[in-house]
Amino acid sequence: METPFIYGRIAKSDDYTNRKEELARLKNNFTGLINTIIISPRRWGKTSLVNRVSEILRKEQKKKMFICNVDVFNCRTEEQFYTVFANAILRASSSGWNEFVSGVKKYLGHFVPNITLSDKTQVYEFSFGVDFKDKNLSVDEILNLPQTIAKATGRKIIVCIDEFQNIHNYDNSLAFQQTLRAHWQLHDSVCYCLFGSKRHLLMNIFNNSDMPFYKFGDILFLQKIKRSEWVSFISKRFASTGKYISEDLSGEIADAMQNHPYYVQQYAQQIWLRTKKKCDETILQEALSDLVDQLSLLFANIVNSLTTRQINFLFAITDGEKNFSSKDVLEKYDFGASANIKNIKNALLEKDLIDILPDNEIVLQDPVFGIWLQQNWRV
Repeated sequence: METPFIYGRIAKSDDYTNRKEELARLKNNFTGLINTIIISPRRWGKTSLVNRVSEILRKEQKKKMFICNVDVFNCRTEEQFYTVFANAILRASSSGWNEFVSGVKKYLGHFVPNITLSDKTQVYEFSFGVDFKDKNLSVDEILNLPQTIAKATGRKIIVCIDEFQNIHNYDNSLAFQQTLRAHWQLHDSVCYCLFGSKRHLLMNIFNNSDMPFYKFGDILFLQKIKRSEWVSFISKRFASTGKYISEDLSGEIADAMQNHPYYVQQYAQQIWLRTKKKCDETILQEALSDLVDQLSLLFANIVNSLTTRQINFLFAITDGEKNFSSKDVLEKYDFGASANIKNIKNALLEKDLIDILPDNEIVLQDPVFGIWLQQNWRV
């Protein structure tokens, strides 16, 4: 029997947890060609949300639009970005190898790209060759490719770019962002959905009035899934496999994981695996203990890389402190001067250990890490 809980990979169809408002908003944005930026902490379900909307629209508007998914996680340079971007656009708008080759020749022929087909995976792609940068070729054709294909085919094109914050690390990143914005803002048959896993970098790119992508589109701050929705989801998933869990225990699962999408699914899976017919409190405690133990080595390595004040800041968060610069908090957690708080926060943000939500609340990105800290590092 397959587990009814999914984590660590994209949730599809029945595996997807209720996000009705976000689904409706993103679907309307896509069909209305409204650029959208999705911002949230890591593993809150951004990619699953985008893929779920794409899944729906591919069925409803199969002959009216192309939906293109681009992952630039491994792109370290502008040249790599251009190659991955163009390949994804052409694959999404092609029905097979012959149409892909035809598209490369038609739209990018003067670049003289190399086209390959993998014998094992049957994945086809092209590359511009090692002299792409040295030739100083115009990239207008590449960045305008979605608009060009949309006009040629009479279809809308939705371009979804994951890990978009990676462009922050490119050489001359600001100039690159200006180039992207200058081209994409003119596209009237295309919309762009930009998102990634580094929330603080995305906030700087899209919410900073000094940056090129400021006010590029609708910013969707993804929220945690509500407790009531988790209770319903967990109970139904247990019932679908002939097992029973009460609503109270389902709520305890959501509470323990602070409604964190990834961890609620993982914790629920561990509980489901231990449940023969009916779940009880003992099973919840055993599963939680095991989950914390599984991750203890990872957490220990993280803590060993932190300063004492950084660790104390994490404790302050788990203790529910809000005013970190107050005299009492500074003394209690040995932060020294209030000026140190900013440096501590920035260091923990860079390490992806904390997040600052739109209401300026500071939270741990990993709720299980918080549990482990309290259990293992409290003196």
